[in-house]
Amino acid sequence: MTQDTPELGIGDLAARTGVPVRTIRFYCDEGLLEAHRSAGGHRRFPRSAVDRLDLVRRLRRLGLGLPAIASVLSAERSLPEAVAAERAALDVELAALAWRRAALRAVEEASPAERAARLDLLAAAHDRTAAHDALVAFWQRIMAVRLPGHVESMFFEASAPRPPAEPTPAQVVAYAELVALVAEPGLGRRLAARAWANGRRIADETTLLAGIGEACELARPLVLAGSSPVACAAVDRFVAAYAEVMRGADTPRFRRELLAATAVDRDPLLRRYWTLIGEVTGDPAPVGTAQAWLLDALERQAAPTGRARTAS
Repeated sequence: MTQDTPELGIGDLAARTGVPVRTIRFYCDEGLLEAHRSAGGHRRFPRSAVDRLDLVRRLRRLGLGLPAIASVLSAERSLPEAVAAERAALDVELAALAWRRAALRAVEEASPAERAARLDLLAAAHDRTAAHDALVAFWQRIMAVRLPGHVESMFFEASAPRPPAEPTPAQVVAYAELVALVAEPGLGRRLAARAWANGRRIADETTLLAGIGEACELARPLVLAGSSPVACAAVDRFVAAYAEVMRGADTPRFRRELLAATAVDRDPLLRRYWTLIGEVTGDPAPVGTAQAWLLDALERQAAPTGRARTAS
C-alpha cells in the first residue's frame, strides 16, 4: 500500500498506530472510529483515522472514559473542557480517599476504651458529601424565611462548611460529631421554634444577619484574646441590630427580652456545635462562638441589677 492510498485496512491502521486490532474493533463498535465495509466485508478506514485513533489512545492513557472521549471527537466538548471535567472528577475521588484515610487513622489512634464509640461516630459520617448534606439540610429545615442568594451562601458557608479536602483525623472526628449533633431532635426543634418566632417579629432577616455579623466582628478580637464577656461596643451593636429590625429601643427591658428570645443560642449543644465548626475550619472564633460570647456579656450586664450597663 502506498502513501497515497485513500483508505486503510484494519491491519494497516493497527500497524501505523500500535493499537491492537481487537481494540480497534472495540472502538468501532463504541462509535469512536468510523469505518465502512468493503465488498468483501472488511472494515476500511479513512487516513484521518490514524490521527483520530492516536487522540483516543492518548486520552485513554490520561484516564478519560469512552463517553468523555466521544464528546471530544463529536465536538460536543472541547479538549480542555473534557480534561478539566476529568480533573474535577479526580479531585472528588481524591477527597473521598483522603477522608477515608483520615477516618481510618482516627480509629487507629483512638485508645482501646474509646475505639468502639469512635467507630460508631465515624460510621454515621463515612461519606464526606453525605455528611455535608446533613448539615445543610439541618439548617434548611429551621430557616423560616428565604434569604437572598449571596446572604444564604454566606450563611451556609459559616454554619455548614464543606469538609476539608485533606482532613486530619481530628477534623474528621469533629465533622462526624457535627453530624451527630444535628441529628439531635431537641436542638432542631428549639432552633426552628426560635426561627419561626423571629419570622413573626423581625421585619428584615437580612438586615439582622448583617448587624449580628458586624457585632461578631467587633467581638472577635476579645474572643480570640480569651477575654471574659463584658459590656462593650460589640454588645451594643448586637442589641442595636435586633432593635432595628424589631422596631424597638435599646432599653434594659428590651435587653432582658432579647436574652429570653435568644436562649437557644446559648444552648450547650449549640455551643459545642460552634466549637466543632472552629476545629473543622481552623477558625478559633467562628461566628456562633462570638455570638454566644455577646449573649454571655449581655446576660452579665442584666444579671446583677436587672439593668443594662453603659458600654465602655
